[in-house]
Amino acid sequence: MAGHGVRGRSGGRPTLEEVAARAGVGRGTVSRVINGSPRVSDATRAAVEAAVAELGYVPNTAARALAANRTDAIALVVPEPETRFFAEPYFSDMLRGVGAELSDTEMQLLLIFAGSDRERERLAQYLAAHRVDGVLLVSVHADDPLPDLLSQLEIPAVISGRRSAEETLPSVDSDNYGGGRLAVEHLVARGRRRIVHLAGRLDVFGAQRRVDGYREGLRAAGRPADDALIVAGDFTEEGGRRAMTELLERCPDLDAVFAGSDVMAAGARQVLREVGRRTPDDVALVGYDDSAIARHMDPPLTSVRQPIEEMGRAMIDLLLGEIADRRPAVSRDLEKRQVVLPTELVARASS
Repeated sequence: MAGHGVRGRSGGRPTLEEVAARAGVGRGTVSRVINGSPRVSDATRAAVEAAVAELGYVPNTAARALAANRTDAIALVVPEPETRFFAEPYFSDMLRGVGAELSDTEMQLLLIFAGSDRERERLAQYLAAHRVDGVLLVSVHADDPLPDLLSQLEIPAVISGRRSAEETLPSVDSDNYGGGRLAVEHLVARGRRRIVHLAGRLDVFGAQRRVDGYREGLRAAGRPADDALIVAGDFTEEGGRRAMTELLERCPDLDAVFAGSDVMAAGARQVLREVGRRTPDDVALVGYDDSAIARHMDPPLTSVRQPIEEMGRAMIDLLLGEIADRRPAVSRDLEKRQVVLPTELVARASS
């Protein structure tokens, strides 16, 4: 029969990734077919079943044995205070994407905040009891211990935004470096000469990459990438206000601002208005995220769009694959589980 004796590209047992590639679908879709979810089209189910037969794929026996003890729950863990979660569109857009993709499964979604030491302790106890099948981690800082805890507990996890270039967990990110370059290239094309950057928290890898892209955009235009033109904020409106005030003191002749988030751009816009600088006549302004804030600002804000909802969907797709295939991470191809989605610049009246 077809499929007997077939080995995966690695030379061993065919993997979930190889079934997904053969069928032309995501790992989460393969998981849904294998687990008998009714929320898969007939054509997709047929493609996956054909790939399973061709490759001779056998679901991981340990994972299948655990199926009876599954909680059918996934935790979306936000290591930030609740106030920040509800103030920033990034989180609501991410939650929307996660929820939309999860609606095709029988899984329940738990939203857990871990912004304080006490909340983290409670979360650690909760996770140690294996009350969820997997975890989505968003807004993780470089020194956050939660990813290492999940690895120790062998709980399938996917992280939104890598902690570093050497990220060891499956992750979904946007092209922050490319986004930073896009912002600067746009401002240069508009004839702006003194372009400053309101950076996000620099213990967040994505914010570091936006700074790198900003620097490269300046270098490509033959401009100096002066550290004095960069001030780190914290992705909040007040952080944007503080950073904008400092940059105006450092560089009074600035004529363009690239903010690391739309929320910070809104804070910068307030300061510019208070000191009599018109947007875009005196100072062009570009944000990041392309959130509802960008569309509703006066004037509407030019912003780098990162596909946040799509990122949420991709995280669920990856996580369902991780849950279905619980082999040790070292035996899997991590590179295929590091997803980077493209960014694009949406031009509006602020620039």
